Amino acid sequence: MQSSLSIGFVGFGEAAFHIAKGLRQPGVSSITAYDINTQTPGVGERIQKRAQETGTRLVETNQELVRSASVILSTVTANQAGPAAEQNVPYLTAQHFYADLNSVSPGLKQSIERTITASGARFVEIAVMAPVPPHGHRVPMLAGGKAAQEFAELLGPLGFSIEVVAEQVGTAAAIKMFRSVVVKGLEALLTECVLGATPYGADQRVFASLAESFPGINWKELADYMVGRVVVHGERRAREMEEVAATLRSLDIEPIMAEAIVKRMDWSAKLGLKNRFGGDVPKNYQDVLNVLAKMSAAAD
Repeated sequence: MQSSLSIGFVGFGEAAFHIAKGLRQPGVSSITAYDINTQTPGVGERIQKRAQETGTRLVETNQELVRSASVILSTVTANQAGPAAEQNVPYLTAQHFYADLNSVSPGLKQSIERTITASGARFVEIAVMAPVPPHGHRVPMLAGGKAAQEFAELLGPLGFSIEVVAEQVGTAAAIKMFRSVVVKGLEALLTECVLGATPYGADQRVFASLAESFPGINWKELADYMVGRVVVHGERRAREMEEVAATLRSLDIEPIMAEAIVKRMDWSAKLGLKNRFGGDVPKNYQDVLNVLAKMSAAAD
């Protein structure tokens, strides 16, 4: 079966690009992708360049995508995960796997499962548990759903790192979602920390003090990394944390911290910090502070 395995991506952003890079190998007969932004000025050029680099054929419709691939990987933004499933389901058959890799709530994963399985296709929820670059398609993933084990066995020989956690859809999403409260919370906290401490020349002393309380962590390096993630992924992280907040409310838990994280991530997105770095990750948090200082001076 593997010799004729064809893979299709719904959405061809950063995650899909880095996963596709590792799939130019024996066992994959073709890689296709459908992205609504393929012809969008600025964004479209990047998608086309990435497709060329990975040997991915860009198609013009969901129908063409589904007809060209037996394994469909949904890698869109969180708010497009449901619509993406709706747009693809008319063309799916029992011969297809449809895996949702998006960072959405357990409830939405379950809703997407109902949509997809109505076509007879096999649905798998995937929670991506680390940044896709530099791992590529080997990034650790958690899988859930009745078809999860078969899916993991199918893609495992290609180098995918998939751990099946439950037959019930929603468990994998919950693991990632509530881990995100901590990870994205740290990103927001460290961003606020350096924003406040650096003007006083206190940042290095703060990191030294943190190292005494939490030994084994290089807080300066962690701040450089996490502030950069806020800059590059603020918009996506804000939408993901809105999903977390909604899930907490459904459990009658007030999402005090989750909503605060949304505000900090949206702060970065609204300032357009990602564009200030050309979409690249800043080298360190000081570079971010320098850009903010220039923006402030220009506004005065």
